[in-house]
Amino acid sequence: MSETHIEIGDIHWLMDILQNIDVGLVVLDRDYNIHVWNGFMESHSAISPQKAKGQNLFKLFEEIPEAWFRQKSEPVFQLKTRTFTIWEQRPYLFRFKNSRPITGRTAFMFQNTSIIPLESLDRQVNHICVIIYDVTDIAVSRADVKNANKTLTEIQSKDPLTGLWNRAGWEPQLIQQFNECQAAGNECSLVTFDLDNFRAYNGHFGHQQGDQVLSNIGKLLEKAVGLRLSARLGGEVFGLLLPGQNGEQATATAEKLRRAVLLLNSGNDTPNIPKITASFGVASLAKDTHSAHEWLQSADKALYHAKESGRNQTTLYQHRPS
Repeated sequence: MSETHIEIGDIHWLMDILQNIDVGLVVLDRDYNIHVWNGFMESHSAISPQKAKGQNLFKLFEEIPEAWFRQKSEPVFQLKTRTFTIWEQRPYLFRFKNSRPITGRTAFMFQNTSIIPLESLDRQVNHICVIIYDVTDIAVSRADVKNANKTLTEIQSKDPLTGLWNRAGWEPQLIQQFNECQAAGNECSLVTFDLDNFRAYNGHFGHQQGDQVLSNIGKLLEKAVGLRLSARLGGEVFGLLLPGQNGEQATATAEKLRRAVLLLNSGNDTPNIPKITASFGVASLAKDTHSAHEWLQSADKALYHAKESGRNQTTLYQHRPS
């Protein structure tokens, strides 16, 4: 008699635990009708166990992709083996609102789930238990770390004065454009340019005025080709990529920029006072160019020629006949 009372008491405690445990518990039969719906599920879905019991899972929660969930669950019924889902692959099984105050900036609850077989007395698996774990804090923390790392990478790859890529940040863009254009056979040109007399200008007007010139160059490039394709390669040297432009078209673009740089001297008409000009080197992408580095070298050779030929001009690199 006393043993029966103890067993009944144990069952009562067990049911109390199942209702109040901080994970979701759902028991489904082979037709995916609900047999158990604990307090966690009621709290987050606003559906009582009485209303949920006997309901078909896919009709009650239409956002659950039926074919996918059946594929995950059938091995549990057939092979008596556990399976699971993780939030990195699928953010949630049940679209519950996020109720955690710390991670309130995400709209829904991230979930991991386990699906386990429930054997009957005849050793058959006619029911499965779906366990839902709230992993929102973990998911949001990892997202924060990922975003922080992305921001740090961008900071390390950007020139703070101009907002353009620095050399380390721009080189992957250069390599990507080289590979894509070579593979597709598309026109593309590379331009490098150097500000003439910048050290003299800096020495005469001061570093603050010099920094303003560099910042203005960044704005010119952003307007001309966008931040993604332009860079401050170091000091007063800049680079830009011109997808879709052949050598002649890129030379015309470089000439427009050269004239725009001259306009930065507006108001500075005093003789013998240093003025800002720029020398440009242009290299179209030839079929026999073997690497992005070789392409950049061609543009630098053209830039060197422009500097040696008197500065404030544009030189197009002449490829050898193939």
